[in-house]
Amino acid sequence: MSFETSRDCPELQRRGESTSGLQFDEPLIFERSRPGRHAYSLPSWDVPEVSPDTLIPSQLLRDGIPGFPEVSEPEVVRHFTRLSQWNFGIDVGFYPLGSCTMKYNPRVNEAAARLAGFANAHPCLPDELCQGALQLLYEIEQYLCEISGMNRVILQPAAGAHGELTGMMLIRAYLEDRGERRRKVLIPDSAHGTNPASSSLCGYEVVQIASNRHGCLDTDAVARAMTPEVAALMLTNPNTLGIFEENILEIAEIVHRQGGLLYCDGANMNALVGIARPADMGFDVIQFNLHKTFSTPHGGGGPGAGPVGIVDALSPYRPVPTIERNGDLYRRNYDLPKTIGKLRAFFGNFGVLLRAYSYIRTLGPEGLKHATEVAVLNANYIMHELKGIYDLPYDRLCKHECVFSDKNQARHNVHALEIAKRLIDYGFHPPTMYFPLIVKGAMMIEPTETESKETLDHFIEAMKAIAQEAEESPELLHQAPHITRVSKPDETQAARHPVLRWRPDRP
Repeated sequence: MSFETSRDCPELQRRGESTSGLQFDEPLIFERSRPGRHAYSLPSWDVPEVSPDTLIPSQLLRDGIPGFPEVSEPEVVRHFTRLSQWNFGIDVGFYPLGSCTMKYNPRVNEAAARLAGFANAHPCLPDELCQGALQLLYEIEQYLCEISGMNRVILQPAAGAHGELTGMMLIRAYLEDRGERRRKVLIPDSAHGTNPASSSLCGYEVVQIASNRHGCLDTDAVARAMTPEVAALMLTNPNTLGIFEENILEIAEIVHRQGGLLYCDGANMNALVGIARPADMGFDVIQFNLHKTFSTPHGGGGPGAGPVGIVDALSPYRPVPTIERNGDLYRRNYDLPKTIGKLRAFFGNFGVLLRAYSYIRTLGPEGLKHATEVAVLNANYIMHELKGIYDLPYDRLCKHECVFSDKNQARHNVHALEIAKRLIDYGFHPPTMYFPLIVKGAMMIEPTETESKETLDHFIEAMKAIAQEAEESPELLHQAPHITRVSKPDETQAARHPVLRWRPDRP
């Protein structure tokens, strides 16, 4: 099957999602430029005009920008509006990125974040004038403590990786305060790439631990590697294969017996909330990706929030300020003599914390648990329906995501990237590709609890159709996608030699 426009795609027609016409090919803003056009018209100044170089040191002033576009206001608005229509987002369709967890963001959260008392509160307000905001921060800490089993939660980190760094800084401060200068951190071979990066930034040497044939961390390997030199084991549970680490209690005992700490990468909390608590498994630290688990919008670099839950032993080293309650009053506390310092200006991404608070309060305990159950059900449904058609390296009950490989399609010279590109023709954003690294040609699918059975069935049908094409017409996949504005760019060259500044003499 080959098609030029989406209206020729039977699958999209059947779903009532075919499109034709009014799809604008948008040139660069520079190409729209015409001398003398302006995007604004303001009255004359009522004060004398002053040249910038009389007020600002010359070394801080930039030169004029050659070829800077001259366009009218309608052209500016239409240009960027059209570009925005090229974007794919969770409000447009199914977004099955594994581990990245793109779930729908309920609009009630947005309404809460726009309440004037929150949205217009200046971060420099004294405590007595922002009691509502401080109460919200205090309460979301209590909720996250209850969900995770931890004793305290640090709210300032800006995202998951920032939370990881914070957690490792706390571990280092705790150990050094005890006179221990350990220098190694253990990390599974299936870990997120941010785990070794966070460890290295804290001065630790990373030691990789192999997974066993069941896709879990090998306890014997942990026992062999766990020496008095090891500060911590960083572990994602469920791991990036979507499999629960069934030996977690034994692993925790091995680590603690040697005086180390157990860190939980909480990116995969979608499989745990309301079902199991990381602290009960023996974890000492966990970062929450609020923008994944608790349904706040993210993507394109932000915004995010990565609160860190900790056990009591790490509490003296928390960053400042903390939020404390005295009777009916809330205050910011800077009096922590052993603090690791300040992580963020003011108090982190307050708007994201607020949205997560709204999500937790809206669903309540039973709703949060049900969301977890549906997320796990959806992932297992996709795994069951595609098993055999796509290779399943670890054929086990999964949690919130499942991982296939391109092994079956590779026999026809069709690989994961081509499957991903072809999915775009069927109206779906591709899943996470080529991760985790321990699975060759990995395709990591996470449906979340957001999606209906009908949506999952459409996705499954598309994946099955692509598998059939790989056998019968692999050349279709080699050139996919066929109906996008850009078909198949050289992504390697684009990454290595990006064009960062437009020049009129260069196409």
